Amino acid sequence: MTTEHPAERGGTGRDLFAAFSERASNVTSSPLFSSLCVLLLLGMLAMHLLHLPLPWLIFVGDVVAAGSLLLLALLTNTERRDAHAVQHKLDAIAAALLEQREGTTHTAADELRRVIGMEEQQ
Repeated sequence: MTTEHPAERGGTGRDLFAAFSERASNVTSSPLFSSLCVLLLLGMLAMHLLHLPLPWLIFVGDVVAAGSLLLLALLTNTERRDAHAVQHKLDAIAAALLEQREGTTHTAADELRRVIGMEEQQ
């Protein structure tokens, strides 16, 4: 287990969790998955209306809670990777603008220099 940002762990390939979270993100953003969630909620409602024994209701609630926790972890992983990639792209754009502006007025260039790498300072 590591506390490093997923994009900063190094290596040329992606780890298994990154590949899994990418595939899971693609699946969970589909209309089919949304339909499955609606069916799951309707099934839970039906179980409550049928007055199933309490252990069954607790089991279903635990399964839904575990699924929700897994989806949250996958969503957070994907979101962090995307945010990190966007920041790298913005830094590259800012650096290119700096190179283009060299030799001219430095007010915009100084501001760009200040914001490059800002996420590392926070």
